[in-house]
Amino acid sequence: METRFLIALLLLLLLVCAVIFFVVFWPGIRRRRIQQEPFPEAWLKTVQHRLPFYSSLDSVQQSRLQYLIKRFLHDHQFIGCAGLEIDDEIRITVAAQACLLILNKKGYHYRSLKSVLVYPSTFVATREVRDDLGLVSTNHTALLGESWSQGKVVLAWDNVEKGVRNLTDGHNVVLHEFAHQLDGESGVVNGAPILQTRGAYKSWAHVFHEEYEELNFRKQNNYKSLLDDYGATNPAEFFAVATETFFERPTEMFAHHRELFQELAAYYQVDPKQWLSHD
Repeated sequence: METRFLIALLLLLLLVCAVIFFVVFWPGIRRRRIQQEPFPEAWLKTVQHRLPFYSSLDSVQQSRLQYLIKRFLHDHQFIGCAGLEIDDEIRITVAAQACLLILNKKGYHYRSLKSVLVYPSTFVATREVRDDLGLVSTNHTALLGESWSQGKVVLAWDNVEKGVRNLTDGHNVVLHEFAHQLDGESGVVNGAPILQTRGAYKSWAHVFHEEYEELNFRKQNNYKSLLDDYGATNPAEFFAVATETFFERPTEMFAHHRELFQELAAYYQVDPKQWLSHD
């Protein structure tokens, strides 16, 4: 009986030690391993081609982006759909843009993300829709990208390529869908991601509410806006659209939507104006 007790106690201690190792020590070991892995020259050429302002980043930011890309590719599976074969061009192009959103943010995000599904072109999402009378119908919607709460992002590759061919038009499906992923870190996708301080939410809510209402007003009256009017759909879409504009048209956003720009700059911890001014 005593021997069995000692064996059980030993096994319990080993289990506790294993848990402590994987919780406390393994993340740091894994992070150092990834940092020490060389960044392939072919990957670097893809990043430089897809993000022309890469050379405007300082050396710390360049190293950080390379590390984030390597970790992204380690942690998340890419799945080709409808006959599309996944290659490094696709993986690096998507990862570089997704990691741009977290370039200066502390830690690593996208922890709940499991896979990135890539279609050759526009894909059709099928959903059941219930009307006010409780009747259920099937709805087919053509999409360029979608972010799912089940840890998946779906992208249309031709639209991803279109987005990186013009990084100044304010339209970028990768930035849009991965902004949704960051938004969802709070547990709900509602346009209010996790902010650095509790006090930051008051300013965020005020600015985003005012800007969201303004965009709705402009859309209803057919007025032009720097922000795509798709952002008037709901607060979550507004945050994603504002993110696209912030990274692709920062100078114009700063000039015409300064408070919104400042909120996003505080959240993302970057100022894209500095990159584009040297491009």
